[in-house]
Amino acid sequence: MNPNSVGKTPCILIVDDEPDIRNIFQKGIQNVSYTCLTANGADEALEILQMQHVDVVVSDINMPEMNGLELIKVIKERHDSDVIIMTGYIEDFTYEEIIGRGASDFIQKPVRISEFIARLKRVIFERETLAQRDKAAESLRLNLEKFQRAMDGIIHAISLTVELRDPYTAGHQQRVSDLAAAIAMDMGLAADRVYGLRMASSIHDLGKITIPSEILCKPGPLGRLEYELIKNHVQAGYDILKKIEFPWPLAEIILQHHERMDGSGYPHALKGERILLEARILAVSDVFETMSSHRPYRPALGLNRAIEELVHNKGRLYDTAVAETCLKLIVEKGFRFGDNRGSFEEPNGQLSLEQRLFPD
Repeated sequence: MNPNSVGKTPCILIVDDEPDIRNIFQKGIQNVSYTCLTANGADEALEILQMQHVDVVVSDINMPEMNGLELIKVIKERHDSDVIIMTGYIEDFTYEEIIGRGASDFIQKPVRISEFIARLKRVIFERETLAQRDKAAESLRLNLEKFQRAMDGIIHAISLTVELRDPYTAGHQQRVSDLAAAIAMDMGLAADRVYGLRMASSIHDLGKITIPSEILCKPGPLGRLEYELIKNHVQAGYDILKKIEFPWPLAEIILQHHERMDGSGYPHALKGERILLEARILAVSDVFETMSSHRPYRPALGLNRAIEELVHNKGRLYDTAVAETCLKLIVEKGFRFGDNRGSFEEPNGQLSLEQRLFPD
């Protein structure tokens, strides 16, 4: 259905091998100010359809060259036209059969021209209604794309704002986002949930803009009060986002990403499945990336140490399925961080999981 045809004068093509029938229908159609073309058979009809747009083809069934049912098939494959079938041999066909072939209506000859025009108008009305719906759907799709691009830009700007205050972790949120999305996809989450998780992960440290930069960049161990300030970043991030109506629970995911399965996390000591699945995925991604990377208070602990953390604490601190999926991505599928985005490398030969985890 072409949305651009809405509002234009409908063009009707009459296909019948009897000249008198063509003339009668053509006069009736022209009396209601529709454009009407005629063809004496399927071949001529297809030539006309190649040259110009036709809204409705009205075709007899029994014709030489190609019958009306065969013509329906060709029209539906090649052209954007509705088809009304007419025949005087009603006992040879059923309404369900004709409609099942793709026709929009089925008329028995002889037919009163007034009844034909009424049924033709109904087909055109339904056609225009469908075209308007398609046009509205396309407009909605374009607006949603614009909204998504704007939202992506806002999230990216927020992420950069956080990283400008904490240069030692520049790229951290993006790398966590890439790993979290890879885990979620491997676990079979719907694309919409993966997208929401990626957005939340991209700004999961938003609350750190409330923390003094000298604490964020302190090159040594944090004191107790300093650590409590750092811990408050999840609540601060939640408070910033909670009144914004995102299609996904971004604020809640950010609030919960330091909760742990055994209740030892913060800020609310949630346990098990009381923690959103997206937050459990973000927690594993955040811990793994943090341990793999340099921090102002310590050098990078390395990939093996990060793997060991997940192996020993899955089921206690981290969701077992999430941790195992992350390990599979890292160890078996060769996921690596690089250039602020996740990538996959070839697995290390045919070594077993244990050999890859603990090569020594």
